[in-house]
Amino acid sequence: MKTLKALVVVIFLFAGSAFAQDRPVHEIYTMMVFNFTKYVQWPDADKPGEFVIGVIGNEEVFKTLSTWYNGKTKGAKTYVIKKFSNAAEVSDCAVVYIDKSKSGEFDAVNNKVKGKGTLVVTDRNGLGSKGSCINFKTVDDKLKFELNQKAIEATNLKVSSALTSMAILI
Repeated sequence: MKTLKALVVVIFLFAGSAFAQDRPVHEIYTMMVFNFTKYVQWPDADKPGEFVIGVIGNEEVFKTLSTWYNGKTKGAKTYVIKKFSNAAEVSDCAVVYIDKSKSGEFDAVNNKVKGKGTLVVTDRNGLGSKGSCINFKTVDDKLKFELNQKAIEATNLKVSSALTSMAILI
């Protein structure tokens, strides 16, 4: 069972060289942001309601998340994908993805969601060590991700060991 779980994580996270090469970059980001939600446990996971994924900055990621996942269920919750222009608009999100084009919004978003059980996912060098829960990083022309354990702990979220084992831990 552990081997199967590890294989699934490897396939999902590193959407394989051949598979990834056939996909536009925004689709790879979309799949990874969505799949992170499968390996993170939120404190209110059993309560019915909306599971909101907010996107700041990347219209293509927003549209693809909306097309592929809006309205699908996650346990007792329903995925709702929202587009935000800036930190002031962010509210009640389980996940917030901040594209590199809007990385200047990071501090304001991070301060706004602090302590609210929000997984902050970013795409700019240095934001992982600055407090982002998960930060995309390109290493040897491959998309990887950093996982900031202190930031995760501060959100009261629990990350599966399978996800942790695939991350660059900071």
